Amino acid sequence: MFTRHVTLKLKANSAADFTNVIDNEVIPLLRKQNGFRDEIVFVAPDRLEAVAISLWETKENAETYDRAGYQEVLKTLSKVVEGTPTVETFELSNSTLHKLAAKSGVK
Repeated sequence: MFTRHVTLKLKANSAADFTNVIDNEVIPLLRKQNGFRDEIVFVAPDRLEAVAISLWETKENAETYDRAGYQEVLKTLSKVVEGTPTVETFELSNSTLHKLAAKSGVK
């Protein structure tokens, strides 16, 4: 399992709108992507910041999304996000929420 962590700067007073855009526009786009498993989003309205973590079956699925679908998501979020989000990638080690085991090679 592979994850993408995206840190976003929200426009002023847009936390509620951001949540609605994620629910109604972004998640439906993600569900169309091959290998997409889940999206977890955290919002800190007082800091105008959000973190979105997407889970993918494979690194290749996440990379394909980054090349093909991510630009559409950025365009959708442009009404509630300022600047360019920061993207980091990780291999999932473990998760109690998803009941997923770590890959044997992860330490």
